[in-house]
Order: sequence, then C-alpha cells, then structure tokens
Amino acid sequence: MTDGQLLLVTGALLAAGLGAALLAGRVRVPGLLLFLGIGMAIGSDGIGWIDFDDYELARRVGIVALALILFEGGLTAGWAEIRPVLRPALTLAVLGTILGAIIGGLLATWLFDFTLLEGMLVGSIIAGTDGAAIFAILRGSTLKQRLARTLEGEAGLNDPVAVLLVLGFIDWISKPGYGLGDMVLLFVEEMGIGAIVGLAVGRLAVLALGRVRLSSAGLYPVASVATGALAFGLADVSHGSGFLAVYLAGLAIGSSTVPARRTIVTFHEGLAWVAQLGMFFTLGLLVFPAALGDVALEGTILAVLAAVVARPAAVYLATAFGGFRPAERVVLGWAGLRGAVPVVLATFPVLAGVSDATRFFNIVFFAVLVSTLLQGTTFEALARRLGATTNEQAVPTPLAEGGTMRSMGAEIVEFGVGRDDAVVGARVRELGLPRDALLNVIVRGREAIPPRGSTRVEAGDRLHVLVRQEVAIEFRRLLERWRTGPVVAQPVPHRPPRSTPSIFTSRPWLDEDGDPAAPEVLNGLRVIQRLRTRRDVPGVLAELEDGRFAATGPRLMIGGSTALRDAAQRRLAAAASDAEAAWWREVIGALSAARG
Repeated sequence: MTDGQLLLVTGALLAAGLGAALLAGRVRVPGLLLFLGIGMAIGSDGIGWIDFDDYELARRVGIVALALILFEGGLTAGWAEIRPVLRPALTLAVLGTILGAIIGGLLATWLFDFTLLEGMLVGSIIAGTDGAAIFAILRGSTLKQRLARTLEGEAGLNDPVAVLLVLGFIDWISKPGYGLGDMVLLFVEEMGIGAIVGLAVGRLAVLALGRVRLSSAGLYPVASVATGALAFGLADVSHGSGFLAVYLAGLAIGSSTVPARRTIVTFHEGLAWVAQLGMFFTLGLLVFPAALGDVALEGTILAVLAAVVARPAAVYLATAFGGFRPAERVVLGWAGLRGAVPVVLATFPVLAGVSDATRFFNIVFFAVLVSTLLQGTTFEALARRLGATTNEQAVPTPLAEGGTMRSMGAEIVEFGVGRDDAVVGARVRELGLPRDALLNVIVRGREAIPPRGSTRVEAGDRLHVLVRQEVAIEFRRLLERWRTGPVVAQPVPHRPPRSTPSIFTSRPWLDEDGDPAAPEVLNGLRVIQRLRTRRDVPGVLAELEDGRFAATGPRLMIGGSTALRDAAQRRLAAAASDAEAAWWREVIGALSAARG
C-alpha cells in the first residue's frame, strides 16, 4: 500500500468501528463482535481485501493494545475506588484465574483429547477476563458499586496472571525438566518485579507532573503515554510483568490530582477503544472460517462450559470468604467476558512452535465469540434480576468532560469520597479550602447538590472544586488530609490593627524590590498572603501585614481596599491590552469582595 492508501484504509476501518458501535446499540449486540465480523469478511478467507496471517505482527500489536487497555483501566479506576475491594479483587485475579484455568483445562482435555498440559494451556488462554470488555459494560451499567469496583480491580490484575500461566505451560510443554516449581518461581519473579517497577514509575510520574507546568494541556497525554511505555518497558527488560506494571502506573496517576487529569483520562479512553477495535479486527483477519469446521462443535461447547461452568465455579470458590451474597457471586461469575486478551495469548503458542497451536487459536475464536455474544448481551439483565443493581451508574460520568481550565489559570478537580476517608461527615465550611479554591457542586448519586457551609460530606460523594494554580501545591496537601485526616478549617490570617494611616503609594517597580510574582516584603511590610496572580506580566495582588493591599508588576501600588480599587479602575480605563484589562478587572473584583 501507498501511504495514502494506508491512511485511507485506517480511516475507513475506524469509521466502520464507529458505525458498528452505533448499530450495536440499536440491535443490542456488542459492537466489538460486529468489528470481528468485518475482519473475517475482508480477510484472506473472505473477500480477500487484506491477506493477513502474520502471528508475530498480531502478537506485537496485541501486546501494545493490551498495555494501552490496562493503563486506561488503572486511570479510570483510581486507588480510592479499588482500595475497599482490593482483597476480593486480588483473590479473583489470582486464585480465580488459576482455578478457572484448571477447570477449563480439564474440560478442554476431555473435549479435544489433548494431553493434560495442552488442555491446561488452552484453559489458561481462555481463563483471563478482558479488561476493555469489562470496563465497557460497566460504563453503561447500574451494577452495585462494590461489585463494579471488584470487577474493575480483577480485570486489571488478572491479565498478568493469565499471561504467566500461558508462558509457564508453553515452557512446560517445550522444555524437558520444567515443572510446577519453575512456574511458581516465574510467577513470583514476574509479579514482584512488575509491581515494584509499576509503583515506582507511577509515583515518579505523579511527582513530576505535579511539579512541572507544561505549556499546553495537550502535552499531558503525551506524558501519560510515556509513563505507560516506561513502566511496561522497564518491567519487561527486568524480567517482570509489564502488564502488571503498566496497570499499576495508570492506577497511580488515576489516584492523584495531577494537572489536566480529565484530559488524560479522556484521551486514554479513546486510545483504549482504538486498541480494542484493532485487536478484534486482527482476530477477524487471522481466523480462517474454512478451518473452523473441525473444532466448531467442540469449540462452542467448550466456550459455553467455560462461561457457564469454569468461570462461575472458580469465582464461587475464590469468593467463599469475600462477604458477597450468593446472588452477587453468581453475577461476578457471569462477568467473565473474553475479548482482546485471549487473542494475544493465543498467538504465544503459535510463535513458540507448540504442536497443534493453530487449533488452539481457532478454539479461542469460539471462546471470544460465545463470551461476547452470550455474556455481554445478558449481563445487565441477569444482574438486575438478581437484585445486584441500583439506580446509580456503576462508573459515574464526569461532570466536566473538558476537565481543565489551565489557559485561565485554574482547573476543575474532581474528588471522589471513599467510605474510609477522613472527610466523611465533615461540613463544607470545615473542609479547609484555601481562598483561591471553590467547591462548585457535590454530586451525590444522580443528584447535583449546591454546597452550603452546613452541608455534610457523605461517602460516595464526588466533590467538584475550582482551583487556581497559585494554590495548587497547598490544595494537593489538603486532598491528602481529606483522605487521611485531620480535617480542620483553614485558619484565617490574622490582621493586626493598622499602625499607620491608610496612605496610598504608587511608584515604578525597582530591582531591589525582588520578584514581583513572589514578593515577601513590600516597603518594609510583610506579605501575609497572595490573593491573585497576574498572567500578562509578573505580578500579584497581595495583602500586607498592616491590613492594606498591594498590586505588583511594572508599578507597585499600596493602599487600602478602596484607594487601590479606585487606582485599578483608572488603570483599567487606560489598559493597553485585553490581558491587562482582565487583570485589573480581577483586582477590582477581589478588592470589592475584601471590602465587603
């Protein structure tokens, strides 16, 4: 293909994916399944538009796609949401995946007359749930919050387990002397290194993004992509689990108050959709319908048994002490959707030269097809019938999609209140908000509550706060106190009685005055707080220790609120630019509020 043809095909496929998603919403069929059909229709065994049988390329594309999907899963989850359900999520991700692989492997051995190790390999390939598929159904679901968060955590954590099981059984089949002890050692090494690298890279990224101000909000998604790539790459070259590392790195950023967080999340949601479409399209191209006849009946039976028997049985055993009702355990068992993950895993034995590996791949096709069609279309109805839903969305839609107002020197920060947070039960006036931060609205369930000083914060609330950049560091510390305590009201700076008359002073700014953007002493008077920050030139509006105010910049003006406001109005009338005019309007507004 020429470059133009390649871009044309890419655009057409993405447009087809959008069309499939719209059509799927009308006919109530998962959109990804329709995209799978597109790949089969135009592949080598269809009309032949694209001749594709490159398993190596499919594996590489799949690994990148899965890394993007897992990173987005961590971003949208956040530690505050995962922490209360970490134990059941980990149990499902590790024990549930292992039990599912064993039960599915025994069923595959029985159905296909495989050796036990070959059956376990097939069982491991279809054992892991697909994060992207889970996240997709949860976004439109009203599943109870605890169940939804448990599934989110499991979907992000079980993929590394499934990958290690597949790699372990491939080595067990291919290498003489390899055994269970080697698999356990591989598991501990990969998971341990992956966890350390993911947490370290995620923490460093949060610190860097919090300290460095990028010139454009569009650069923050670039930084997040770099974080995910570094986490996966460092873990992989260190013989750790890159999939676990990239999920934990995303979880770290998603749990923080980094600038333009909503912009980052929105970007990665779109990127994850592209990854999903790419993987289902790749599966469609790699599947040759003419070769499916030999495994059609047994493959369908295995896929149904994996969905109806293996996954539910594994979940029921893994959640024996998880505090879930029997009906809730049934819902968790039915939520084991397969998607892009088995596609990636099924290429591993093919590339490793395992005997009969292409047959494994064809079997995986049925696992994905049946799971997506059967479980994806009935999950919400089953959950509703078993009383596992509420009137609220499982994953709340952000109130402010744009998220950032950096160009105007401020941001909208969304804070989700967990049940164990110190801020639960506090009144709004006790939150300790700095002067340049304003609580706009409290989202409680499906209601938007205008906050008053006496309004109490409840677990599950989402607080939307407008924050000026000049108090960003102070505000991050405040959010940490909202999580861990203590929650105390912000002390009001002490204003001593004026010891000098309210004299108005105006003169040019001098070098010996220091930095006009960060003054500490002005005309011998200590600055007790900076009220506003000027954008067009370095400067601030500050309050002085004698109760007067100062406006810094090309000129220094000091006086009482009325005198300085009158001077600002004169400056506004003579402003040379829109930016300067905006500054003086801001000064006038702040001084009017101070006077009141």
